[in-house]
Amino acid sequence: MSQREIIESLRAAPLLARLESAQLERVAARTTRLTLAAEQSLFLQGDAAERFFLVCAGQMQLYRLAPDGARKVIEIVSPGQTFAEALMFLNRPSYPVCASALAPTELIAIDAADFAAMLRESVETCFLLLGALSQRLRGLIGEIDHLTLHTASGRLARYLLERLPPERRALRLEVPKGVLASRLSIQPETLSRALRQFVDAGVIALEGRHVTLLDRPRLVELAALEPGLGPD
Repeated sequence: MSQREIIESLRAAPLLARLESAQLERVAARTTRLTLAAEQSLFLQGDAAERFFLVCAGQMQLYRLAPDGARKVIEIVSPGQTFAEALMFLNRPSYPVCASALAPTELIAIDAADFAAMLRESVETCFLLLGALSQRLRGLIGEIDHLTLHTASGRLARYLLERLPPERRALRLEVPKGVLASRLSIQPETLSRALRQFVDAGVIALEGRHVTLLDRPRLVELAALEPGLGPD
């Protein structure tokens, strides 16, 4: 990946889109390109957080390990998204989660200390970044509300609606069902049961990972949303 391609990838990321050209060039000059195989680990919980990352291709999962070794998936990161950036504002930061690739993945690793130094030089840029991080925090708070207030079927319905805007009727589940179940904070067998219920009710058709939406109003109802409204 050339320097110009790295800059364009950075510019396309929502978090970095409003940086000035000179700032993007500075960030790009301190980046490292990484390639991970499926299931390969990027960092472990407790490792020193010296870099944050932009996913260019593939998919990452951020997770915590339970005492029994089970994984609780906190977030699934797709191309164009960044992760671990908020840690740059902490003294001696460490990663609070583990990160590994769900599929062959290409990343851009960004020097967190130099990025933070750049922010200190521009109050305007710092506030732009904080605004973007605040929007993400708002989304995470909404997701916590959803996970605590909705049933397993409601969580699944909302997940599908978020990926099926009105003009779209089909999708391929982006992650294995076990990972999706962890992301929705339900057991894998509960997810399988909810999918079967949706199929039996004529809400969706399911073939492997391919989902076809058959009854949007019913899916909206299952997601506990007002008809005509989409997810926040």
